Amino acid sequence: MTSSYLEGTHNELAAFGYNRDGKKGKMQIVMGLLCDEDGQPVSIEVFPGNTQDPRTVAAQLAKVKSRFGATAITFVGDRGMIKGQQIDDLGQHGFHYITAITKPQMEKLLRTGTLQMDLFDQEVAEVLTEEGIRYVLRRNPVRAQEVRDTRHAKLATLQAQVAKQNQYLTDHPRAKAQGAVQKLVARATTLRIADWVELTLEERTITLTVKTHAQQEAAKLDGCYVLKTDLTPQQASKELVHDRYTDLASVEHAFRTCKTAHLEVRPIFLRREARTRAHALVVMLAYQIIRYLASCWSAFDVTVEEGLHALTTLCLVEVAPKNAPSYHCLPTPRDAIARLLHSADIKLPKVFSLSGVRVSTKKKLQSERLHQ
Repeated sequence: MTSSYLEGTHNELAAFGYNRDGKKGKMQIVMGLLCDEDGQPVSIEVFPGNTQDPRTVAAQLAKVKSRFGATAITFVGDRGMIKGQQIDDLGQHGFHYITAITKPQMEKLLRTGTLQMDLFDQEVAEVLTEEGIRYVLRRNPVRAQEVRDTRHAKLATLQAQVAKQNQYLTDHPRAKAQGAVQKLVARATTLRIADWVELTLEERTITLTVKTHAQQEAAKLDGCYVLKTDLTPQQASKELVHDRYTDLASVEHAFRTCKTAHLEVRPIFLRREARTRAHALVVMLAYQIIRYLASCWSAFDVTVEEGLHALTTLCLVEVAPKNAPSYHCLPTPRDAIARLLHSADIKLPKVFSLSGVRVSTKKKLQSERLHQ
């Protein structure tokens, strides 16, 4: 099974175009990243900022089929990327999909009996419906504990607010107790725990009560997730479906790296659409270099960022011998840098020719961009 991974998000990247007043204005774009099953980016595309992420899928389908000539592909995307319309489009192209469903959809399947809670107790479980839809289930114990800890922290926050309000009502006899209750109810709603806590007022004392049954009902799906696919068990085992979806994390890592980490695709403001698309392409190609360096330097106790910072200490030296033309060269790098270069199969030239080379400082570069 060959898989392709989809990821998309809004970026404040472009500044091309004009507004209604005829003035140049900043615009948002949507950037779509397509990766192979190893998380290697193979294509990047930008769309107008009012394009929703699911609407970018159709362009990726056409690209995979026409440009890459693919015939047997399974697209993997999160629940926000692959929805009903995208599933229909995939079927029309003869492609398959792996995605996840939302918590309300999980609860509906539990109510109808399609899924049972005891299935989540297995390492990886699956259910095949009569319509040919296949659900792969799992409970992540680490995530379940994180959700429980968050829920307890929210409850502790509200309890502290209740104690604070009670102390305020004691110190201020004229304060309105009902107003304090309303503030606490609003706070519980903001914390999203209002369904399983109850706030009552007796005389001028506010009491917080945890509704145990409702709390247990809210916690029953902690750490649970359900994957949805049209692949048959013969085409892919439940473990393979699960592993392919978890590989989506590598695509998300690629997206974060391109957006904010080393490459910072945003915010870069360009005036023309073609240059914005070119900028996105260059960022994707730069990410290929980062992936390569990460694999080369995996044996060392160094990150890519640290390795690149170490390489910045390399300095070009100008040698001006008597009665001979001057030239530029690199001194022999120290052992740590030499190891980084050797592991990446990088060989430094012995002599540099700098005739006709223009060097721009950061300040000059910014002013030059204004005239592009």
